[in-house]
Amino acid sequence: MTNVRALIDAVIRIDSSADAIEWEGRWLDWGDLSERVDTLRALYAEMQLPTGARIGVMLRNRLPQLCALYSVLIADACLVTVNPLYPDIAVSDDLRTLALPLVIAEQADLDRPGVMEALAETGTAIIALPESWSGTARILRSRTPMATQREASADVIIEMLTSGTTGKPKRVALTRNAFQHSFDSALRYEANRNGEIVPQLRSGVQILIAPLTHIGGVWGAINGIASGRRTVLLEKFRVEPWRQAVAKYRPIVAGATSAGLRMILDAEVPKEDLASLRVLTAGAAPVEPDVIDAFWERYGIPVLANYGATEFAGPVAGWSLPDFKAHYADKRGAAGRLHRDVEGRVVDPQTDAILPPMTEGVLELKSPQLPDPDNWLRTTDKAKIDTDNFLWITGRADSAIIRGGFKVQPDDVVRALESHPAIREAVVVAIPDARLGQVPGAAIILRARAKAPTEADLIAYLRDRLLPYQVPVVFRIVDDVPRSASLKPILPDVAALLVALAKRPNQ
Repeated sequence: MTNVRALIDAVIRIDSSADAIEWEGRWLDWGDLSERVDTLRALYAEMQLPTGARIGVMLRNRLPQLCALYSVLIADACLVTVNPLYPDIAVSDDLRTLALPLVIAEQADLDRPGVMEALAETGTAIIALPESWSGTARILRSRTPMATQREASADVIIEMLTSGTTGKPKRVALTRNAFQHSFDSALRYEANRNGEIVPQLRSGVQILIAPLTHIGGVWGAINGIASGRRTVLLEKFRVEPWRQAVAKYRPIVAGATSAGLRMILDAEVPKEDLASLRVLTAGAAPVEPDVIDAFWERYGIPVLANYGATEFAGPVAGWSLPDFKAHYADKRGAAGRLHRDVEGRVVDPQTDAILPPMTEGVLELKSPQLPDPDNWLRTTDKAKIDTDNFLWITGRADSAIIRGGFKVQPDDVVRALESHPAIREAVVVAIPDARLGQVPGAAIILRARAKAPTEADLIAYLRDRLLPYQVPVVFRIVDDVPRSASLKPILPDVAALLVALAKRPNQ
């Protein structure tokens, strides 16, 4: 397997004068990147942190935090991701629970209410990061070893929170072995990338938009530097900065989420601005086939979807460009083909019986990159698998809305709503109801310049496409919905928003 730590360490020392990372319109060269990484590693040595120590980083998509991420991985420590986008009390509670030997953060995050108090309670050492382009990282407080501090298992490389889009986030420990297997599997989906990689600098540029607190962001950060590509770092996805970066640097591959793809289409980005792209990759959430079709028809760009999760240490299935050219017409809607080292099957959730190809059931996986590589892992996704190992994700097995005894699958309602010509995106969630227990509610985002349909119009439209009990009881047109940093709708927050809006007169 490829030694990711050694590969990153070798790449950053090849040519100190070459550009490495663009942030805020300015380039950091590989020499400066190496110096920032080495400065942090020297601070770890000064603290006498043991190999494999758990180091928490409050990760934002900013240059100092990205350098900190690389330093932790090169130091053979365990990266513990801390999400500063959560409210103050959630961040401080998370830090208390983690009881880390060391936390790295920018000063503004350390100054948030409750953070310093939480770190003092656990005797956690603190390294304050510099400003983007000035100053150096410094020890703000040394470690006070306490019984509450927990050391990582020697085989854990990352502790990461799941996105929390369907419920309370949970922290997942990714083993080094699983991570290495996932890394090697991902490499096979890139052209001319097989087996061990020779450290080298490449001419290509990647645009990193995925949040570093999520597995997609960590993957982007690692794969970019391990490949020797220059990285354009964006703090979050917005259409115009993304368009400018693609038009300026002419990458052949770029990425976006399903929501981001819709935003690009809705903004009517000129075709010539995307002319360099051979493919767009898309993860974080399933991409509707209509969106993939629209990109192909408007831009002639294949959208290569994949399927993965934090618990899987990355993708376990995906489209390659050769597969897209050969099979998309007859495999439309698939999340791609299962990776070579991944076994998949679909089972009946009631009987556990293994179902025939292209029969919908609950997805189970087995792979060296999973937490328990020797046993089947049951996911919470409904799926189908064909005889060629292509995977279709058809919904979530745990998101059904039970309306007075009738089961409503939100995905069915979403598909019907998004077929309306005025609707760009819809999110359907369960709303509490005193009589029926739950009823469906819909948050709706309109296309640019579209006329808002009335509630009566929407009900009439859906009654031609759905069963009566599937039609939402609550409709609200919104500018946007609560989202994770990877732009996935946070379903509990969407439900809370709809409940609050339902108490007001509809506008």
